[in-house]
Amino acid sequence: MVSVKHPVRVRIAPSPTGPFHAGGARTALYNWLFARHHGGVFIVRIEDTDRIRYSRAAEADMVESLRWLGLDWDEGPDVGGPHAPYVQSQRAEIHRHYAHTLLESGHAYKCFCTPERLEALRQEQHLRKQPPGYDRHCRDLSSEEREAGEKAGLPYVIRLKIPREGVTMVHDQIRGEVAFQNTLLEDVVLLKSDGYPTYHLANVVDDYLMGVTHVMRGDEWFPSTPLHVLLYQAFGWEMPVFAHLPIILSPTGKGKMSKRKITTADGKEYAVMVREFRQAGYLPEAMINILARIGWSYDDHTELFTRQELIEKFSLEGVNNSPAAFSYDKLLWMNGIYIRALEPEELARRCLPFLQAAGLVADPCPAEAWEQVLRGIPLFRERLHTLKDVVEQAGYFFVREITYPEPQALLGKGLDAATTWRGLDEARRRLATLPAFTEASLEEALRGLAADLGWKTGQLFMPIRVAVTGRTVSPGLFETLVSLGRERTLERLDRAMVELELIRE
Repeated sequence: MVSVKHPVRVRIAPSPTGPFHAGGARTALYNWLFARHHGGVFIVRIEDTDRIRYSRAAEADMVESLRWLGLDWDEGPDVGGPHAPYVQSQRAEIHRHYAHTLLESGHAYKCFCTPERLEALRQEQHLRKQPPGYDRHCRDLSSEEREAGEKAGLPYVIRLKIPREGVTMVHDQIRGEVAFQNTLLEDVVLLKSDGYPTYHLANVVDDYLMGVTHVMRGDEWFPSTPLHVLLYQAFGWEMPVFAHLPIILSPTGKGKMSKRKITTADGKEYAVMVREFRQAGYLPEAMINILARIGWSYDDHTELFTRQELIEKFSLEGVNNSPAAFSYDKLLWMNGIYIRALEPEELARRCLPFLQAAGLVADPCPAEAWEQVLRGIPLFRERLHTLKDVVEQAGYFFVREITYPEPQALLGKGLDAATTWRGLDEARRRLATLPAFTEASLEEALRGLAADLGWKTGQLFMPIRVAVTGRTVSPGLFETLVSLGRERTLERLDRAMVELELIRE
């Protein structure tokens, strides 16, 4: 069983150096679910101490992505909390204090090695085929040598003093107990010469001061964990529970999921960043479901969960210790299910931005256009796999004038242009004079017309379908005509008859 302290306090601590990746979103989700399951606290902390690669746009992207996914936080930069500030660059003085505390206790030391010396060391190690790493040159400097460096104003970093012998044990809730040989660990930098902490120091200090009880993060951080264990021991602090989440594999199952958009051999692109999934028309409900299921299972058959069900059922015991592949096919399937579960008005609301981005509906949306969206969207619900599909599936519904693949597409089966024209002309006349423009009245009128003409219904219905939609496949003809309305239907029949005139001559 996973050790649970009350109250549970977990965090996501991204480094905003690039757009928010699906892997980071999965880590955030697991932390959020764990906190909500145990009635605990979910913290967002911005780890921006890498000032060279820090991006304000990346930070905004992360925040927006978390909000889109519905992963609300209890403490963080914008909501505050008892352990503010929640931006690491604003906590530099705190980190410097604890780095010097380690100096005073003998668990760290000042390193005056220049970048040039460290580069020469790396080159030498490479030539000798030795593993790279710091050679602890400054670890055993005499007090006189250290004082000389300080008096000369030489820049320095502060490094952790790793024990020369023995092992450091790491207990991970997913991996189990793992022993790390101390001789293979490097005296890592804790405080850089610019006064900013490295990840190792800032992460441990902030986790402790913010009362984090469980550290759930990506598996790539597992090799750093013995360093963090040693830091907790050096400070004399109680350690949190560690749980390193397995990596997300690419759809092929070979290699880690890319941090760049995936392009297949046939040129098809797949999203990897959260914003890309959003732009592609995936619902946050589907993203939450697929991310939860990548590496975690409740049983051997349940695939779909509501958000509340995930909160109730999530546990670290259900997290697998092996990597899992991201399935775009399964995401697409889930997305279609969630789309069809939406109420018509809610589906219309979510589709509207895609229609506006395509220029099919004005932004802001006029009241008349919104009514048209409400009428039209239910027709296409069963055909939508993503919200973006609405542009392709329903585009003809919102344009004023449609185009035809070719005039011959308007011809009824086995009919020439003149005969088809006469059928459309009579259909227009009858539709224009119908007392009520309803599905029932339309069906009665058009089936009656086909009988009067001596045609099969398909010979009449297909030319009308192509005339009003520009397609040979569409939702039900009668409901399509009702949704388009009498005026637009008649306009499109007129346009089709003009096209038929061109090939009749």
